[in-house]
Amino acid sequence: MFGVKTVFGRATASQRQHAHRTLNRTLYTAKLHNPPQAYPRAARFKSTAPAVPKSGHIEAGPNESLLFIDNIVPLRLSFLLSLTNLPFFTDPEKILQKLLKQIHDDQRIPAADPINIVERALPDSISLSVKQILPRLKEGGAYAKLLHHPKVSRPDIEVALQEYLEKTLPKPWFNPFRSVGAHLVRGRPWLEDLQRYPSQKLRVEFLPTGPGAEAAELPEETLYTLFRTYGKLGDIKPQPTGSKDLPKYATLYYGNIRDAIMAKNCMHGFVLPESEGGGKNGTVLKMVFEKRAKARFLRDWIMNHPRIVIPIVAAIVASVTVAVFDPVRTFFIKSHITHTFHLTENKLYNWFRSQLTRANEILLFKRHDGENAGMSVVWDDRRGDIEQIRTWLMETADTFIVVQGPRGSGKKELVLDEALKGRRNTLHIDCKPIQEARGDSSTIFAAAREVGYRPVFSWMNTFSSMIDLAAQGTIGTKTGFSETLDSQLQKIWQNTTNALKELALEGRNKDDKDSELGDDEYLEAHPERRPVVVIDNFLHKSQESSLVYDKISEWAAGLTTGNVAHVIFLTNDVSFSKSLSKALPDRVFRQVSLGDCSPEVAKRFVVNHLNADADEGSKGEKKSLPSETRGDLDELDGCIDILGGRLTDLEFLARRIKTGETPNKAVQQIIDQSASEILKMYILDIGTAASNGATRSWTPEQAWLLIKSLATTPSLRYNELLLSDTFKSSDGALLALEQFELITIVSQNGRPHSIKPGKPVYQAAFKQLVADRVLKARLDLAVLTQLIGIETKAIDKAEAELALLGGLPGQPREVKSRVMWLLAKMQASQGKVEGWEKEGKTLKEVLAKEY
Repeated sequence: MFGVKTVFGRATASQRQHAHRTLNRTLYTAKLHNPPQAYPRAARFKSTAPAVPKSGHIEAGPNESLLFIDNIVPLRLSFLLSLTNLPFFTDPEKILQKLLKQIHDDQRIPAADPINIVERALPDSISLSVKQILPRLKEGGAYAKLLHHPKVSRPDIEVALQEYLEKTLPKPWFNPFRSVGAHLVRGRPWLEDLQRYPSQKLRVEFLPTGPGAEAAELPEETLYTLFRTYGKLGDIKPQPTGSKDLPKYATLYYGNIRDAIMAKNCMHGFVLPESEGGGKNGTVLKMVFEKRAKARFLRDWIMNHPRIVIPIVAAIVASVTVAVFDPVRTFFIKSHITHTFHLTENKLYNWFRSQLTRANEILLFKRHDGENAGMSVVWDDRRGDIEQIRTWLMETADTFIVVQGPRGSGKKELVLDEALKGRRNTLHIDCKPIQEARGDSSTIFAAAREVGYRPVFSWMNTFSSMIDLAAQGTIGTKTGFSETLDSQLQKIWQNTTNALKELALEGRNKDDKDSELGDDEYLEAHPERRPVVVIDNFLHKSQESSLVYDKISEWAAGLTTGNVAHVIFLTNDVSFSKSLSKALPDRVFRQVSLGDCSPEVAKRFVVNHLNADADEGSKGEKKSLPSETRGDLDELDGCIDILGGRLTDLEFLARRIKTGETPNKAVQQIIDQSASEILKMYILDIGTAASNGATRSWTPEQAWLLIKSLATTPSLRYNELLLSDTFKSSDGALLALEQFELITIVSQNGRPHSIKPGKPVYQAAFKQLVADRVLKARLDLAVLTQLIGIETKAIDKAEAELALLGGLPGQPREVKSRVMWLLAKMQASQGKVEGWEKEGKTLKEVLAKEY
């Protein structure tokens, strides 16, 4: 088209020389007829206003050529053109053009002036006049409309321009590594302001020149010849075979985005004639930028290999958690053990508290608080047990210390307030809130709170379980994100172990005589340095679940065998050895059994409670003690015989006597309350508890048989009770009732020996319940109904066997003795049923007549 054929888009050396000579002759002739002053240098840039028609197309008139010059504006400014949604940035292109005009008019920074860059890109040897400059900010370049002599051809201008650029290499200030490029526009540019931004991927669509005409689908060779001029092509991909998309197209991949911009602006709207392969009527080339899909190899690999990636992510998360949170959690556990942040350990707070207490005593005439009064009497009685525990804590034996006793016997107070009084680094863990927590998250939170483990993300266990379940349904295997309750508790106990060991080694000095010993050897040689862990309410409701207690006992075994800490268990359960033996099977536990106080100690306990609030008279005159002035304290001996030596009952008695009640009336109130508790917990509410999901391993009839039997005798023979039809030779119900403290099973020589009431006051409560004729008739009738049902089943079974024997042919002699035995058994069972029915009639009469 231009008269200069190219190879790889560039003119050959001979072609350049010929074009250069032709251009010089033409320019020489033009200068003879038109002097150079017709194209003065200062007048070369006449207009920069974008006077573009509404259609967006620009045309070149006679003696005019369009030139596209790139790399005069940074491409990064194109993002500003997308800010059209902002209220103060409605037309960013106009704002940028105004800014460029101000830069041109200022002339203080000519290197930043795009028009100055265009001027330097044009050779001085050609008499050209730039009629108009149209900036393309989105594409980092500008269109320049050139006015030239009629005898100067466009190919000659392009050749001279390329030679000049190769020699001078003008470079903009923002991109010193790439020079300005310029090419003549061969097509019909379309100056649109759509949200289409440059990319290295260029789509070339083949359109017909007019209605009814057909466009030719250009082969790769023709496309290469046309577009290689503007830069290195990476690939040319024709339209896929079988694609029905119209218009037909091909895709060009340039190695540099600037080359793609140059090709698009120079070749858009170019009509390829038939002589060059454009078909009969020619083919119009339409150029469109396409976003190039980024190669996301890493993301695709991650998405396609979840079985590898998810465990790796889980391991990384676990490692970060251990590295970041474990030291923090260990610090909080140590602070919890040493009471660093506890207000009661603050010296200033304790001083203010002591001063306020003294002022309160003065204002109230030295009235003392009797809340814990009388305990000194109990501790004096149990001084041997206290000293024994202290001695064990000074020894190196790697075993447990177990303090066992019924509820209300003062186990916790004996250990924490007396045996460990003044000892630093003691950790108290209450198993009751941990065992009673509902759900894994609540259990984890309760266990963490007992040892001061924080921060704890118990809710993450449920969330990670949901992720694990979803991943298992997707990839078929578990991801490892979720953790079981077992593993979560293990983490808590492990952090607690680390904190305890650090506390045990805190006082160690390099100057000590045994400084050469390792940590384990040092702790073994100094048992007094070890912290003490007190595990309270051990085996509380263990019949519901033993997981928590198994983990605690295993952790405690590690503490003792590793010489990290002493462990003391406080429990109401007499069968604690079964659980602890799983953790330490080859050890003998050191045990302290706490029972009820003796009558003498119990009486002194109550008297000291009464005397604790005695006021002093005026002028220091001491008033008489309540125990000396009250005349009803003679009843105290008989009341203590009924209540026994249980500390909680004795304290309750003392409080009621303080209110003005007589000892007998106070004891009767305690008996009435105990009887109501027995009915509610063991007899009447069993059906309600079962409906609420609580498990009870006994029936009301079994509990009533024990109550009625123990009302007449202080103890029962264990094996004799198992012979009754109500218990059916099974001791599961007895063990469950012992767990719930209705009874106490006394062992001798390692086997159950006898059964006693769970609390001394229960003996009187049992008698009161049995004395209630209506209640006794109702429950006895239930027992008889159960016994009648058992015997009826035995009769039915015997009848079925007799029917089977009667069906034998000939009635063999050998079955005669069996038949006689079955008949005798039926007769005995029938006699029992008749007797129980007569007794039941009497009971029904009581229920019908009495309230």
